[in-house]
Amino acid sequence: MNLPAGIRSRLLPHVNGLSMHILEAGDPKAPLLLLLHGFPELAYSWRKVMLPLAALGYHVVAPDQRGYGRTTGQDCRYDVDLEPFRMIGLATDMLALVSALGHARVAAVIGHDFGSPVAAWCALARPDVFQAAALMSAPFPGPPQLPRASSGGGNGGSNIHDALAGLSRPRKHYTAHYSTPAANAEILDCPQGLSAFLAAYYYVKSGDWPGNNPYPLPGWTADALGQLPTYYIMDLAAGMAETVAPFRPKHPSRWLPAPELSVYVEEYSRTGFQGGLNWYRGRSDGYNRPEILFAGRTIDVPTIFIAGARDWGIHQSPGGLEAMMRSCSRFAGVRLIAGAGHWVQQEQAGAVVAELSAFLAGL
Repeated sequence: MNLPAGIRSRLLPHVNGLSMHILEAGDPKAPLLLLLHGFPELAYSWRKVMLPLAALGYHVVAPDQRGYGRTTGQDCRYDVDLEPFRMIGLATDMLALVSALGHARVAAVIGHDFGSPVAAWCALARPDVFQAAALMSAPFPGPPQLPRASSGGGNGGSNIHDALAGLSRPRKHYTAHYSTPAANAEILDCPQGLSAFLAAYYYVKSGDWPGNNPYPLPGWTADALGQLPTYYIMDLAAGMAETVAPFRPKHPSRWLPAPELSVYVEEYSRTGFQGGLNWYRGRSDGYNRPEILFAGRTIDVPTIFIAGARDWGIHQSPGGLEAMMRSCSRFAGVRLIAGAGHWVQQEQAGAVVAELSAFLAGL
């Protein structure tokens, strides 16, 4: 897997029904740091920060989460029971992983992109085990609120998709596209090839693309969301591969050279994307999910938010950043990394390690 020397790879059986692939560094008897990747990434996306964090005196573990990479045992078809792919199921996977590793507690759970809400749910549901949290690139607005009687029990934002489709330039939310049966094949079998797709996708969401100059949006309306780049609010008739194709970089990036990009290409060529796409589907069905049990709860362990200053993900859910601050009773602040975009721990590994080191030292 083109791993830096000092990072180990192995499979752990019997992790909540999975055979879970992990990367690890440091002394297995040291306090545990758990690193959770997002989409479309892998445990491999933490390769640049694992050894520096291990040098601080931690056992650093990054799993391929359910539906990703070399972890097996899950059903990754489209028409499957989505409960294991919802936040409670994914947090349960992490609790089982901690036990399989022989640890009783986690010094800090660190999540990026879709791994950020998983990390948040770990800390929210089991603060006795997950004793601190670092959320990266995707703010966690808190657990879902109980529906008001006047709303009929529905999600107040459920009509946003109709509103986006009704714009003068018809649009759609990327999560709606990712929830469709066609999304996996649309990416996997795209005309430009998987390597070109991933190169463009990683580039256009990074700090390298000059179009990423994010700012807060005024509200959860179609007009406001329409200001987001097309990789978030897509043209209605376009797929994601078509959307990012014009942004394929002319040269490999400094932070994702060709040999490292090839790791993602090879892994996703083998597994496809449906396992990860099922995470999006697990969050798109309103209030019929166990997370509603935690309505009104806050994260009560020390929590920090780290992101690239050029990452639109900070603002893709208007008000989410502010809601996160209210949802964390021991919030340690927002740290924005200059020049970095969405893939912050790959783009600016040294700066991320510095922020995490300071956070960990203060626990």
